[in-house]
Amino acid sequence: MLLDRYTDATENLKDLYDDKDSLRKDEIRNLSGPNEFKEFYNRLGVIREFHRLHPSEVSVPMSLEFEEYTKMRESTNEDFVNLVDFKDEEGYGKYLDLHEHYDKYLNLKGADKVDYITYVGVFDRFYEISKERKGLEYRKYLEGLLEYLYEFLTRIKPLTDFNLILKTAQKEFQIQWQAGQFPGWPKDKHAGALAHTGAHLDLSAFNTWEELATLGLDRLKSGLMALGLKCGG
Repeated sequence: MLLDRYTDATENLKDLYDDKDSLRKDEIRNLSGPNEFKEFYNRLGVIREFHRLHPSEVSVPMSLEFEEYTKMRESTNEDFVNLVDFKDEEGYGKYLDLHEHYDKYLNLKGADKVDYITYVGVFDRFYEISKERKGLEYRKYLEGLLEYLYEFLTRIKPLTDFNLILKTAQKEFQIQWQAGQFPGWPKDKHAGALAHTGAHLDLSAFNTWEELATLGLDRLKSGLMALGLKCGG
């Protein structure tokens, strides 16, 4: 509710500054010209005329509106208390609930079998997982984790522009990726030599051809050459 009020007020303020109808520009010109006192008394006359036509009109101060918000915040009514839905494990936004993603992580082929507390401390260290283990199932796990973290952050920080933050992060990622400086995905210094000799590929880490396809053609070709298989093309 406060977020809706903030959004409406921000949009109205933006419209005033955009001044598409030029009313603000005309008002500034009238108040700063040589006839500013005439403009002042004209407006005073309009106010007096309004109150003459509406003598019983009552102006409601904004303080009353904020008092209503205070009553809502202190109310025990669940409709007012639970303005944002959180799981019990999340402690109304204080903690992450990663149990579902922890179970998916344990089911990944080659994943380290750690307890939940250990997982919470290392779940964001994606660079420590070898590229060979980052197959199709790992990608699904990662997408689910990203979706939960994004949704959780929008609940605890509703006024933050996360779209802008994501755009900035993507730009930084592209710069690091092109330079071969992204953690866990460095440029292969031996790429030239491997093009002729090949590099061993552990196929036991993959269950389907889709998972193998995520490695890219160059890596697959190198793995086949290491097995002595012919790679034409």
